[in-house]
Amino acid sequence: MRAVDIIIKKRDKGELTAQEINFFINGFTNGEIPDYQASAFAMAVMLNGMTSVETADLTLAMARSGQVLDLTGIVDIAVDKHSSGGVGDKTSIAVLPMVAACGLPVGKMSGRGLGFSGGTLDKLESIPGYRCDLTTDEFKKQLKEKGIVLTGQTLDLAPADGKMYALRDVTGSVPSTPLIASSIMCKKIAGGAQAILLDVKTGLGAFMQTLDEARVLANLMVDIGRHAGRETITLLSDMNQPLGHAVGNALEVLEAIETLHNRGPYDFREHCLHLAAHMLVLGQRAKDLNEGRAMAGKSLADGSAFEKFRVLVSAQGGDVSFVDEPAKLPKAKLVEVVNAPRSGFISQVHARSVGEASLPLGAGRARKGDPIDYAVGFVILHKVGDKVEKGRPLFEVHANDAEKLAVARQAVMEAHTFSGEPVPPLPLFYD
Repeated sequence: MRAVDIIIKKRDKGELTAQEINFFINGFTNGEIPDYQASAFAMAVMLNGMTSVETADLTLAMARSGQVLDLTGIVDIAVDKHSSGGVGDKTSIAVLPMVAACGLPVGKMSGRGLGFSGGTLDKLESIPGYRCDLTTDEFKKQLKEKGIVLTGQTLDLAPADGKMYALRDVTGSVPSTPLIASSIMCKKIAGGAQAILLDVKTGLGAFMQTLDEARVLANLMVDIGRHAGRETITLLSDMNQPLGHAVGNALEVLEAIETLHNRGPYDFREHCLHLAAHMLVLGQRAKDLNEGRAMAGKSLADGSAFEKFRVLVSAQGGDVSFVDEPAKLPKAKLVEVVNAPRSGFISQVHARSVGEASLPLGAGRARKGDPIDYAVGFVILHKVGDKVEKGRPLFEVHANDAEKLAVARQAVMEAHTFSGEPVPPLPLFYD
């Protein structure tokens, strides 16, 4: 078997066997197949696609390219959650404590932000001392003893995926649905997941900008899960406007804490309850979504979800006083409330524009390794469909530099569109 023959077969729109895919991924991982052949393979896949069986075989080959966690004996069922990211998406910080408080142990490996989409790890690191670099043994021990883990991905999980993505990023083959789906799912499988909940965002602030694109990706990932023997549910959720009000690391942690106190923005709270309900059904703690939602709501109302978040932060070295007194979280030197320039109804809050406006402030990174300013960001006070009056607060800018504040203020103002006629609110979920 030769790598070039596999590339030619896919170039000519042939269907690869599991043996061919395993040969190629194993050779690429151990260095026997060079980057230029892997790049040609990725481009052939992007141009000609893959069947669901091929994509499942690719996913499993990448998952098995490194260590695959076995959580048997630690939890009765390992449920994982993945969001395709977006602006103001701090759901893991609230949802994991909610489901853990309902008796479903949950361990998740998250990522950092790159570009306009914020990363869960960067948000949590606004809490002094919080560790995102747990070893595999630490991950297992904490999951067994505390029932909740939220850390970064270890280097020995799915190394083929990391190598392949680095090539895709510089060879124009990122927007390939089979490669996107396999990249997401291989990390979930390598992380020991037996049941997987996927939250695929669609809209102006999402990678999949149309509902049709999102649906294709969602169906493919469910197919992969089925082929791999994992129960998989995908939700299609809106990302045309920011989720919740807060955009920015410490601001989003503060909003998640508010939600765990049974407060917080309505849309974010509802989104979290829906995700938690699905996870509790997947984890066999609730018989249906209604019971799951009631259980998740009770965890907010009785304070057990917030207490589980304290357990998480403490277990991973974070200073719990910043959770108990969130006013201690990093604060920007400059906070400006920007008022509405006219009366009317909000017809759009362009999610991507808001996310991109946070980058020059320092809330995100343009390149891997860039430093993060945890304090800066925005509080978007209104949703699509809201009626606003001229001169009333529209949004807040939190900044540490006056010039950057002025630029961000203009960008976020332009992200808002007004209508003289009533506008229906956006749905939280499409399917």
